[in-house]
Amino acid sequence: MENAVFNIKFLAKSFKRQSTRCEKESKKEVEKMKKAIKANNNEIAQIHAANVIRKRNESVNLLRLSSRMDAASTRIQTAVQMRRVTESMARVVGDMDKASKKMDLERMTKIMDMFENQSEDLDIQTSYMEGSIGGATTLTTPQKDIDSLMQQVADEAGLELNQELGIMQAPQEGPLPEEREGLNERLAKLRNAS
Repeated sequence: MENAVFNIKFLAKSFKRQSTRCEKESKKEVEKMKKAIKANNNEIAQIHAANVIRKRNESVNLLRLSSRMDAASTRIQTAVQMRRVTESMARVVGDMDKASKKMDLERMTKIMDMFENQSEDLDIQTSYMEGSIGGATTLTTPQKDIDSLMQQVADEAGLELNQELGIMQAPQEGPLPEEREGLNERLAKLRNAS
């Protein structure tokens, strides 16, 4: 049993390391996405965004798997401990039987206290085991997550992202064309008035 616990803990650490590696790869993909956005290459930026989300999901899933492996090792350890508690309880019951035959109340009280303590220990172990189990997730990359991530990176890089047209633009300085037209009309009126 102890070998199984060791192997499971080793696997859990391995999954944790893989999760860390995926997170680092995700950060590299973010940098590649920033470069693609700056180069006005929306299609490549979307590919990198999908890779970022996939790597992040993979990292989270590996962490969950690591957690499950830890939970499994805990369950095995709990099973070993429960076997020991069961053997101990069997001894206590035997002692209780002997004590009841002799009707030694002081000895029965000590045995009952031992029984209660072991029952409490068993309850604590059981609640810990139940609390260490997690749920499963899927590995999908929704388009809205890709778009949201691309917009976030574009904002951080100081770029505008126009996804409908597939055009990346640096933020414009000065008035917009419609504002320029209105300003030109006002300037012409001022010139005519003087």
